[in-house]
Amino acid sequence: MVDVMRFTEIEHKFVIDAGFDLAAFRQTLAALGPERTSALDVRDRYFLTADGRARHYILRHRFDHELHQLTIKSLASDPEVRDEINLDLGHHKGDQAAQVDAFMARMGVVWRDELQKALDVWYFADCEIVYYEATSGGRTVRCVEFEAVRQASVADALAVIARYEQATGFDAAARSRQSLVDLLFPGVLPPRETPYS
Repeated sequence: MVDVMRFTEIEHKFVIDAGFDLAAFRQTLAALGPERTSALDVRDRYFLTADGRARHYILRHRFDHELHQLTIKSLASDPEVRDEINLDLGHHKGDQAAQVDAFMARMGVVWRDELQKALDVWYFADCEIVYYEATSGGRTVRCVEFEAVRQASVADALAVIARYEQATGFDAAARSRQSLVDLLFPGVLPPRETPYS
């Protein structure tokens, strides 16, 4: 990964409905020649602290068979470009939910919840494309995300995303400017007045 962009996530999210033609989407992506693909069931637990509410960030604990991470994500009115710092907790000690809960309790958590994701990922050299269905309580949201990886600048990353959106027909769709937490837990996150710059 290019060092200057090491802690920057650049992605576009599209909310889709249950009628989305996933089979055709899979065929289109297969024709583009991904380096590999993966299907995962993911548990994401989110924590908002008083400091996070004031300084616009959220913490996430993710555990699945590929990743075990504690992440801090900045919050912005448009999540296209935001800070994302991941700490790898590794799988060698299994799911460390109790340790993460104890750690978070010391930080003054004001809100917490979790969601489940069933996702398919297509890994390209310059982009990761994900289709997922995320659920929590009685809410479900389906999304397609395009995340540029290993790029030297925001402009380069956005150009990569635009290329894959065009190849898959998403260039004509309106992307969501809400984070997944906003979509599944409306009203929890503080208002963000200015986008990340």
